[in-house]
Amino acid sequence: MPDKKSIKTTKTAISNVEAKAIAASQFQDIYTPEEKIPAIVVDNFPALGKLAALRFLEWVQQNPAGVISLPTGKTPEHFIKWVRHILANWQTKETKTMLVKAGIDPAIEPDMKSLHFVQIDEFYPISPKQQNSFFNYVKNFYINGFGLDPAKAMLIDCSKIALDPDEKLEDIWPDSTVDLSLRYTQPKTHIQSRQKAVLQKIDQWCMEYEDRIKKLGGIGFFLGGIGPDGHIGFNISGSDHYSTTRLCPINYETQAAAATDLGGIEIAKKSLVITIGLKTITRNPKCTAVIIAAGASKAGVVADAIQSGPDVNIPATSLHELPNARFYLTHGAAANLNRRRLHILDSTEEYTTEQIETILIDLAAEKSKRLIDLTAADCKTSSFSKRLLKKYPGKLGQFTKMTRDNIIAKIERGISTSGNKNFLHTEPHHDDVMLGYFARLVRHSRQITNNHYFTTLTSGFTSVTNNFMGAQLTNLRKFINTQDFKTMFENGYFEPGDTISRNRDIWQYLDGVAAKSEHLKNDGCARRLLRNLVEVFEDSWLENLADRITEIEKYFESQYPGKQDPDYIQKLKGMCREWEAECLWGYFGWSCENVSHLRLGFYTGDIFTKDPTMEQDVPPIVNTLEKSKPDVITVAFDPEGSGPDTHYKVLLAISEALKIHQKNTGRDDIQIWGYRNVWYRFALAEANVFVPVSLNMFAIMHDAFMNSFNSQRAASFPSYEYDGPFSELAQKIQVQQYQKIKTCLGREWFNEHPSALIRATRGMVLLQEMTPEKFFQSCRDLQKSIEN
Repeated sequence: MPDKKSIKTTKTAISNVEAKAIAASQFQDIYTPEEKIPAIVVDNFPALGKLAALRFLEWVQQNPAGVISLPTGKTPEHFIKWVRHILANWQTKETKTMLVKAGIDPAIEPDMKSLHFVQIDEFYPISPKQQNSFFNYVKNFYINGFGLDPAKAMLIDCSKIALDPDEKLEDIWPDSTVDLSLRYTQPKTHIQSRQKAVLQKIDQWCMEYEDRIKKLGGIGFFLGGIGPDGHIGFNISGSDHYSTTRLCPINYETQAAAATDLGGIEIAKKSLVITIGLKTITRNPKCTAVIIAAGASKAGVVADAIQSGPDVNIPATSLHELPNARFYLTHGAAANLNRRRLHILDSTEEYTTEQIETILIDLAAEKSKRLIDLTAADCKTSSFSKRLLKKYPGKLGQFTKMTRDNIIAKIERGISTSGNKNFLHTEPHHDDVMLGYFARLVRHSRQITNNHYFTTLTSGFTSVTNNFMGAQLTNLRKFINTQDFKTMFENGYFEPGDTISRNRDIWQYLDGVAAKSEHLKNDGCARRLLRNLVEVFEDSWLENLADRITEIEKYFESQYPGKQDPDYIQKLKGMCREWEAECLWGYFGWSCENVSHLRLGFYTGDIFTKDPTMEQDVPPIVNTLEKSKPDVITVAFDPEGSGPDTHYKVLLAISEALKIHQKNTGRDDIQIWGYRNVWYRFALAEANVFVPVSLNMFAIMHDAFMNSFNSQRAASFPSYEYDGPFSELAQKIQVQQYQKIKTCLGREWFNEHPSALIRATRGMVLLQEMTPEKFFQSCRDLQKSIEN
């Protein structure tokens, strides 16, 4: 870490908690005028939650009877955990010590009952009884969880807005589709007349909701995340900075972010939202507005919000007018804050190779020039490369050649393959490996002396929709009463422990893929689903299982999307994902014996999954390590905790298991491959392996994905970056990475290379190879933040 250096500070008042956080951070001051909103940077996502919790409790101490507005979704996970923990343990010695260290007076216990609560937003139309409604979230985690006074809470209950006492939401919106054009057009039917009247009453309710907030003096403490398009609350890009509470549609990026909450993008695309406006947040000039953001994927929107002037397309720039507005960020989220990047360079005695490469790669991309063609004049156009020139005069040519040679070395490392190795490919979810480094895996699988094991650490049931399961059950009905199935059942084919028959399920399905036979594919799917039903219900009577199918069909027909399923349904959904993974690796000849599913217990389907434990979640991984005896272990590498929470929690469990495995075996030569995929990615200078990807490999990846991951083909829970299958998004990302590398080396280096593989390159996978010790070190800070 570079030495701390005091630079120009803002006139904004800093709270005690923030002062302590700044003193402990890489940056001792909050910058201005480049940054229009002050920011505090911490190491990882759990640390963000702790800082936000401490600042909130400090504010509550100083503002009894104040007005608060807090976020929903997964963003506030650690904020909520820390607030509840501190409140429950306020009088303990450990908590008091922590409070003093954070700058909070432990003698003043926060008066939570005195606070007024304002709900930020809600989907519409949605019943407040649904587990995935924000109304239910607020009641559970804030009203009950923080001990707030329900009488002082302003909540958004869609079942009571604009409806007559005997009416229900489904009476007005039978298919949950709201036509906002009725605000301006003449209704043509009786139901449209009623819908128009309801819309008018909703608009009136929103105005009155806004007025109630105004009468309270406005919001005093606002905590929120920032969406992929920069949205605050549900104020999407393009929202007026003077907007107030309203019913409105949302854009695709926000729909994709909300898909997990609502049970799929299909539902999210139909939903509208009721949201407070940007002016609602900023009306009180004394409002403490804190936005938390983690990970490099948020770096662009964060930088725009902090460094740009007021812009209708950047909602968070509306917060510029608030002296007490703040961003709390991880290093990844702060990566594009130029003044901070410069501060790190200015505070560094000797630039690292990664810093030099980052500066020159970025400059080459900006100028669309090869690295070796960069000139001193080019460098003088950028503050970063200008500093490089000044610090190391006369060395530009040396550095551009070094960066070029390092990129080539990374590519050469990426095209090399090892032999006589055992590989253990680990993934949090069943398609993470494919979307992360498929090209390198396939090339290593072609080495006949290598052995590969694949293990998924969670059951992944949350990504399987009710509609998909309903379709699978309908398909099974077509086969279950056929003579072939009856004969197989009588002969014990569907016994859960019959590995040969499990493999036959896969071979049948893959025969159908090869023959382009829907019948054969459906037959394979039906076999595996029936086998799963036998295992889940422990029933060996075909007639009983037919009744079970009817029971499950009725269940799926009666449940709203996004509702948490009972254990046996979760297990069935997860087994569908496991079947898909086995089909994928069956593509390349690997049988069920090489594919394991650990179903770690921390993964429960709750809004906030538990942290993995040494007792429950680590032993299954240790057993897998003992069986596979890996020379190479691959991990979804997210030590900042900025991607899906499952990823970093799995990372911690693997880290602990590997420590035990090393102790048991005495091995210190195991190699770790850290990969990233569609959710977050490496910077070029950060990775040390570049794997060339050809059009042929893209075609294989897409074909295998579409034929194996049937539950994901329609991408019910997509990335905000792309409205389509994940395999196409992975290709898009890998092409972008290649294009940047091609700019750095020049197209001739690829087009005229003696290797056909290099000449065929159209994409790049980035990896970080590391030793176990380096891997452990990357996980320690994250683990420490969670524990402390």
